[in-house]
Amino acid sequence: MRASRLLSIQMLLETHGRMSASALARALEVSVRTLHRDIDQLSAAGVPVYAERGRAGGFQLLPGWKTTLTGFTPREAQAVFLAGLTGPASELGLGGDVASAERKLLAALPAAWRGSARHIRSRLHLDPVDWYREAEPVPWLALVAQAVWEERQLAMGYESWQGTARRTVHPLGLVMKAGTWYFAAAREGKVRTWRVASVLDAVLLEASVQRPRNFDLAAYWRESVRRFEVELFTGEARVAATARGLTELRRINAALARAVAGVEAPAEGKRVELRIPIESVPHAAGQLLRLCPEVEVRAPRELRAALRERVRTAASMYGDVR
Repeated sequence: MRASRLLSIQMLLETHGRMSASALARALEVSVRTLHRDIDQLSAAGVPVYAERGRAGGFQLLPGWKTTLTGFTPREAQAVFLAGLTGPASELGLGGDVASAERKLLAALPAAWRGSARHIRSRLHLDPVDWYREAEPVPWLALVAQAVWEERQLAMGYESWQGTARRTVHPLGLVMKAGTWYFAAAREGKVRTWRVASVLDAVLLEASVQRPRNFDLAAYWRESVRRFEVELFTGEARVAATARGLTELRRINAALARAVAGVEAPAEGKRVELRIPIESVPHAAGQLLRLCPEVEVRAPRELRAALRERVRTAASMYGDVR
């Protein structure tokens, strides 16, 4: 990790010029003491970094000095941010560019650091697709990405639960969550989230994107996820769970994990009562039935009735089994 941090120091100083030790340490999330050791390592490796003392002082590179990170093509410059994510990079049509960008980065490192970089690379693999799932086919992802990079409007056929429709949108950014690709795009002045796999066809337009002022993709996504969960979990159930039941509840989704957090596990043979968020009654019945007998639903009455009906149906279906 130190090799990566040393390269980051060079990039920060090239980008910002003079920076104080405390500012560099904050940017790298290390202590000032560690930062000073890293500066010594840079100097020992031949990087001309020096300190200016005084109130406006700090570390800076020798004027005119640049790293040897040259020769990147525009596509490699885009792809470098996907290093380590070979699957998503390939889906975006940047698989080969990621590989060549990584080779150029490695070649630009001082010889003493290359071994460390290769060591980390050979021992870290990122798999963004969730368990028990395969990546969705996304034949239009590369074109959606091009629209995002080039800030051009996109005309598309789109399939949602309401049916199929044609839309012209202003793509603003791409997001991958648990192996699924989404993109944020504005339409008629409102930003919303679209699923890339639901794009049926698409045409890149010459018209430029009208990007909302101060739009922040990460902030938009966080708020979008929060709002989705609020709208999704419209009900509440009162349950009694064993210690194992609490563990199983945590595994269902993040909302239930938050509800269980802080609940003390009961002793062997005992149960603890808690309230959990639920979606619709049929959906909750399907989720909670499989946790029986570790989790007992005590309210609402409608959910208990739905569970009883499912148990009755299962009993009649398998009643002849001895």
